[in-house]
Amino acid sequence: MQKRILCVDLLRGLTIAAMILVNTPGTWSAVYAPLLHAEWNGLTPTDLVFPFFLFIVGVSISIAYQNASPHKRTVVKIVSRSLKLIGLGLFLAIFLPFPPFFKSIETLRFPGVLQRIGIVFLVTALIYLYTNTKKQLLIFALLLVISFVWMGYIPLPNGHLPTFERSPDNWSNYLDVLVLGKHTWKADYDPEGLLSTLGAIATCIFGVLMGKLLLKNRTREMMVIAVGALIIGYIWNLIYPIGKANWSSSFVLVTGGYATLLLMAMYQLYDVGNFKWGTSLKYFGMNPIVLFFISSFITKCFYLIKLPLEGSPTIHGYLYQLIYVQDFFPEKLSSVLYALTVVAFYFFLGYVLYKKKIFIKV
Repeated sequence: MQKRILCVDLLRGLTIAAMILVNTPGTWSAVYAPLLHAEWNGLTPTDLVFPFFLFIVGVSISIAYQNASPHKRTVVKIVSRSLKLIGLGLFLAIFLPFPPFFKSIETLRFPGVLQRIGIVFLVTALIYLYTNTKKQLLIFALLLVISFVWMGYIPLPNGHLPTFERSPDNWSNYLDVLVLGKHTWKADYDPEGLLSTLGAIATCIFGVLMGKLLLKNRTREMMVIAVGALIIGYIWNLIYPIGKANWSSSFVLVTGGYATLLLMAMYQLYDVGNFKWGTSLKYFGMNPIVLFFISSFITKCFYLIKLPLEGSPTIHGYLYQLIYVQDFFPEKLSSVLYALTVVAFYFFLGYVLYKKKIFIKV
């Protein structure tokens, strides 16, 4: 059995910890700018989190299926895992912690983080199984070009030229409203919408390609590719803006470049240099989906369940006001301290699961 590549678990763990951190502030009205997504186009540290996770999904595919062939049993396992992820995401969307316990299907949000992970994993894993590296690189390039041409140059049915901004004339927004209707996060778009999934798949394929190089210890090539992706991405940004909302081709290249550099740094520190500080991130990385799902489920309950107290505060609001809102704390500091406490709780849960050798694969 091949020895686990520690940097993969650590980068995966870092992204899960960051997901929990940015998703659970004490109050959304007081959040430090780096812990928020860019309003539309642009790039903040928070915008790196989800693409980093999809990148590491791709790296994990190249490791997990390196000796696999496209047998029916393998394909069934991939499809099953994808459906489980999608099912968990839909459950989070529909569940209510009080009667009738389920939202109305009429306005249920269909897309979501877990749904996107499931779809991207399914498509990328099948591409990995049925194609070689050259074809994977070709598919990656085609996805970037198709996204760019579609989003920037194909007129909409109303005859208007498309825009990369948040607008009814943005192809991503247009398709989400046309196909999904009321089943989106916002009335005019969804951050995990239809067209942006092309870019998300490209991000995962980027991870597959880097995972193959990592397995062969070809770190110099990874460095060249990472720097090249960053240069091309930032140049492309001049005409196709970097942005998570569109999951633009420039966004794929820039986030993929940064993810590769971070993965390489972790590989040199931990797998080559046996550096010890920070290895506790593996407690997140060994049970990533379970910890993310539980955190999302509990957070939703805390936001929706009201306590029988004056003013009917939610559990979240009550705990935040009681413990973290203090006269001597700036409000943004109070908000981030709440989020850090939540991260610490799931770190402890991950630690317990790790020590008991409980590793739940979805």
